[in-house]
Formats: sequence, C-alpha cells, structure tokens
Amino acid sequence: MNRIKQLSTNLVNQIAAGEVIERPASVVKELVENSIDAGATRVEITVSNSCRNIRIADNGSGIHPDDIQLAFTKHATSKIKDEESLFNIQTLGFRGEALASIISISKVTCITRTKDFEYGTKVESENSIVKSGKTGCAIGTIMEVNELFFNQPARLKFLKSEKTEFAYIQELVQSFAIANPAIAFILKNGASVVINTAPNSDLLTRLTQIYSNNIINEIKEVNKSDDITGIRISGYVSTPDFTRSSRKSIYTFVNSRIVKCPILTKAIDTAYKNMLPMGRYPFAVLNLEINPEEIDVNVHPQKREIRYKNTNQIFNFVQSAISYALDSSVQAKINRSVTNEKNTILPFVRTFSQNEEEFIDSNSDNEKVYAFPLKMETKDNISFKETPKQTRMNINFETPSKLKQINVIGQLDNTYILVENDDNLEIIDQHIAEERYIYEKLRSQKEISSQLLIVSDVIDVEPIDAQLLDNAKFQLEKYGYKIETISDRQIIFKKIPQILARAKLQEVLSELLNNLKNTPDNELDTKEEKILITTACKASVKAGDKLTLWQMEEIVKNLRTTKNPYTCPHGRPISHFIPKKEIASFFNRS
Repeated sequence: MNRIKQLSTNLVNQIAAGEVIERPASVVKELVENSIDAGATRVEITVSNSCRNIRIADNGSGIHPDDIQLAFTKHATSKIKDEESLFNIQTLGFRGEALASIISISKVTCITRTKDFEYGTKVESENSIVKSGKTGCAIGTIMEVNELFFNQPARLKFLKSEKTEFAYIQELVQSFAIANPAIAFILKNGASVVINTAPNSDLLTRLTQIYSNNIINEIKEVNKSDDITGIRISGYVSTPDFTRSSRKSIYTFVNSRIVKCPILTKAIDTAYKNMLPMGRYPFAVLNLEINPEEIDVNVHPQKREIRYKNTNQIFNFVQSAISYALDSSVQAKINRSVTNEKNTILPFVRTFSQNEEEFIDSNSDNEKVYAFPLKMETKDNISFKETPKQTRMNINFETPSKLKQINVIGQLDNTYILVENDDNLEIIDQHIAEERYIYEKLRSQKEISSQLLIVSDVIDVEPIDAQLLDNAKFQLEKYGYKIETISDRQIIFKKIPQILARAKLQEVLSELLNNLKNTPDNELDTKEEKILITTACKASVKAGDKLTLWQMEEIVKNLRTTKNPYTCPHGRPISHFIPKKEIASFFNRS
C-alpha cells in the first residue's frame, strides 16, 4: 500500500478547479460575477483562441494592492467573514475558490486599480505561482486568462467545438445581461461584437436589446409581492402563442443570481399546463427576491443550485403570480376568438374561470381544453346520425415464421389497438408499434427520400441550439434534412424527409434538439441514431389519433414484419398480453 503524503498546492487547486471550472464558460461566469460584485457598470468580455483565451475588463472598484496576493490563494474572499454571514449571502461570489482554481489551469494576467491609488497592480501567474508589481491603469480590473487547460491535456479532449463552447459563453453572458439591466455588457468573439447592451435600462428595454422590439407584444409582466414574508417575483412571461423549441429561453434568477431551480421551473410548467403544444416551451424571465437568510446557496461549487426554507410557499407564490399574468392574456385571446356569427365557436385555450367547463375541441387531438361556458343557439332541424359500427375482420398474411390469422377487434381510447389471438388478448400501442416499423424501414434504406420546401417558416432558436444543429449538419443531410441557419437565433427548414411531409416542423425541431443534446460531436453513429429515432417518432400516428380498421390492420401487419417487435427505439414496450385463461378465471369460467 502506498504511503500517505501531502498534495502540492497546485495539484489541490487543480482538483478544486475540476469542480468549479468545467469549460470556458465557467471561467466567464466566475469572473463576471466578481465584476458585478465589485459594482461595475460596464463589463467587456473578449474570447479568442478556440475559447481558451478570455479577457474580462470592468470599471468596478478594483482590488487593493495589499490584498492582491491573497486574492489568488484558496478560500480567500472579501464577501463573507464568519459562519453567520455564510447564511446571509448578498453577493454572487463567496467561496473564494475561483481565482485559485483558474490560475492552476491557465496563464493569468491581472491588472487592477482602486480609486484610492494613482497606480495599479499587475499580477502574472502560471501553475499557481503569483508575481506582482506596480503599473499604470484605469480604475477597475482586467483579467486575462490565456491557454486554458494548457497543463491538463485530458481536459482539453472533453471540450466541444469552438462554436459550441462560444455558444455556451454567449448564452451565459445573455443571462447576466438580463439579470442586470443596469450594467452594460459587451461580448466579442475575436473582433466581432456579438452582444452589446446599453446600461441604465429597465428589464423590458434590455429584452428588446437582446431580442427585438417585437417581443414587447408577446410577453406579459409578472409582478407580485408579499409584505409579510418580504418575497417578490418580477419579470415577464410569454403568451401561450409565443413558444420556443427548448427550455433555454426560460431564465430564472434568485436575488439576481443565475440559478437552475426545479421549484421555479415546476411553477412555470404548472402555470402553463394545458396551454402549450407538446414539445413547446414558454419564454420567461423571472427574478425571485427573497431574504438571503431564507435560502441556502452554498449547495454546489458552481453556485447554481439553491435551497429554500419553505419550498411549498415559494412554489405556490410563483405559480399564482404567473397564472395571474397569463389570465388576462388568455381571456383576451378568447374574446378575439368568438366571432359575431351565430353558432360559430373558434378553438379555445385554458382559462382560469371558477365556472369553467370541459369540452373536446376537434382540432386538439381529443385532448381536454377549457373555456368559459357559452350559450349556443341551435335549430330544431339539426339531427345527428350515428356512424355505422365497423365489423371485425380477419387478416391473413405471411410472417417470417408461419402463416398466422389475426383478428383486429378495435381501438381503445384512440391509442391502443386490440387484437384477439388464439390464447390471449393483445393490446398494442399504435404510436410505438408504427414507430418501430418506420425506424427499421429507414435504417434499411440506402437513401431517404426528401421533400424540398418552397415555403417554410423561420423558427426562433437559442444560439446553443443553432450550433447543435450546425454540428450535426452532415448527419442531418444524410437522413433527409437540410436546415439553414439564418442567424445565431433563427433557422429555416429547406428540406425534410418525405415521410414527414405533414408533420409540424416546430415539433420536429424540438424533438431533434432533445435527442441531439448531450451527444459528443465525435459520436457520429449516436447522432445518426437519434436523428432516425426522431424521424420515426414524428412520422408515426399519435396517441389519441382515431384510426380506421384498415389503418389498424396495417400497423399490426407491419409490426409483425419487424426484427424487434417488442420495444420501440426508445426502449418502451410495444404490446401487452392478457391470457384468455386469466380473463375466464376472473369471471369464474372454467
């Protein structure tokens, strides 16, 4: 057994860096948080050298020359003093790990000056060795991080492409800009300016700077406070008509801190329940203001997670605030939807009336929707004819093993196909069954037929999603897709697999993005597999689709010809068998 020994300071810092610095965006996060805590009103971020060189300049308070050496040591901070202040954190940073971690995995130069000195301090560091001296500079701090991970080649291998890593940085800086509208943020990729926001603007103005003026017409203000608890939620949420293909347009902050908070996310999902199509998400910017003593941010090294003393209170408070903001939006849509024509009702969406009633909208795939009760005038001569019932039909077809006779009985809940076999009742999920057949059919084809789209809507995406599609460009084209990037926020479908001719492109895009996420750029086979799965899924009949007897027979017949008739490409079971003996036993029949 090896003897125990003390690790070197640099190695200890590198181990800590593995928790704090995951990728170049992590460096940007830690340093920008320091700039904000220093009271900066302008922060400029410049990225180069495949995102391994990062320069951040601010006009904040700077670092005192007597503290500069200490600032780069582990667990040194000006933001907390004792155990009591650990549970009353009012700054973004507090752990004192960022600078020590960064100088252990990169070459750092820092130039800083406070207002009390006519000169500044210049620091140079490599492998955790810090050297400092006097220099002339303006008030504030400039941090230059060069050759990130230069002494950790293994970490370099885990970085994604330059465009992808920059997309992460852009997404992060965008979040900072939204959370801090009073601060000017400039992001440059080399010499190209990607984000440039003016300071001293309110949140709505900041959103128009980042997106466009058109967003004003698509969002509703959320503003609710509780004088007793001191809690306040503010921001904006989109109307149900304005949706995105992923959750990346949902920005949640707690005391202006960027957080990934399941409680806030759940509150948003609950407020929009029954309002949005499958695979579509709202645009939301929400900041929860709460007494720092009521939360714990010392949960994760990257400070993105948070805990509340009263979780249920937070959930109910936020959900009710969003619902109230959406209520006026939905009611306005209902008022626009009711025409002056007699007996004419247009599709409705979810409302929050206490007297609401359920009904089925013919255009909603038989899903339940809601509306305020309306009186309808009817004429006496209107009559309703019952559709003749379809009779059961026997089908004979050749399978790889032997000739089988299958009796398709009918459809349950417009989702399951009922088949009577010799010894059991088979229940087949129609969507999963057809998905399996189409998936295997696509895999067996050497070339997938495509359809050129003469007219196609421009679809809004987040920068990281646009980059995700660009990285999978060749695999997408191989399987019938051609997606053109108009900007870092907009794409358009130029070509799709012919089998998806009637599919909704926004749903196809959402499914593609969900399946491509977390797939390394070098795993081409995995990307192709996920693209095929997406195509098969979106080309298949859906749960809730009412099928004719002929359509059900075709699905069962095709399923019997597949190599794997047991699970869909996602791994879900296709069918369930109930033995006839079990049914007879239940009814006490021998």
